Amino acid sequence: MTEDWEYGAGEPVSSDSLKTFGAFVQGLREHAGLTREELAALVRFSKHTVESIELGRRMPDRDFVDRAEPALGGTGALKKAYRHLTRHPGLAAWFREWARRERTAVSLCTYECRMVPGLLQSEAYARTLFQNAVPPLTDEQVESQLIARMERQRLLLERPNVPFSFIVSEAVFRERLGGVEVTRDMLDHVLESTKLRNVTLQIMPLGCEFHACLDGPVALLEGPDGKRYAYSEGQMIGRLISDLKEVGPLQRAYDTLRSQALNPAESRDLLERIRGAL
Repeated sequence: MTEDWEYGAGEPVSSDSLKTFGAFVQGLREHAGLTREELAALVRFSKHTVESIELGRRMPDRDFVDRAEPALGGTGALKKAYRHLTRHPGLAAWFREWARRERTAVSLCTYECRMVPGLLQSEAYARTLFQNAVPPLTDEQVESQLIARMERQRLLLERPNVPFSFIVSEAVFRERLGGVEVTRDMLDHVLESTKLRNVTLQIMPLGCEFHACLDGPVALLEGPDGKRYAYSEGQMIGRLISDLKEVGPLQRAYDTLRSQALNPAESRDLLERIRGAL
């Protein structure tokens, strides 16, 4: 039986917990006889924020919950409900299940040919990506996604016993997305991040005669139970794959690509030369 998750631009089922939590907040507020403006003043958040939380559009901050708890009865129910929220703020709907599994994986492998992998992006580079989104994102959405991406990068430092393998097309590093300064900062960040003993970067050079992953980007991980998963992403959709009949060929393609790419030392040397030429 396959256990694939496919999400489009809409929210996945997990966002129901946000809507439920929001309705719970609204119910407690109305029971306390408070308007949204009055609750906003008590918790020191804007009326717009209170409204967004009640409508399930926004993940509440911990400060909001801590301040709202005594204002809405002080029973502890709000804090208990908060622990059951499953939406990850700032992450695309179709990516959240993969992000959850990333946190417990015992190994992760990523091939990317479109952009620097999220775990290796500098803040300025990531901000540029979000600012290039179509349709445009609001400033709040850009900041939310940027915070989520930077937070996710802590995996590299917090899990030093987990090997992270990256293979990235050379063209990605030669693009000047955001301009020369953003590109230079991105290259510095990648060079620094790949100094970690558990992080390996290989570059797939331009002009290569063989390429095992022509079908596009792919990510693979092994869970603590030994089960392997793959993830592929396209325009406004992502797919988490658990069927071994599909994961197996993807893993073999990635392993083959490793032998075709530059080794880590050669890759680092190439990055430094690209950086020096800017």
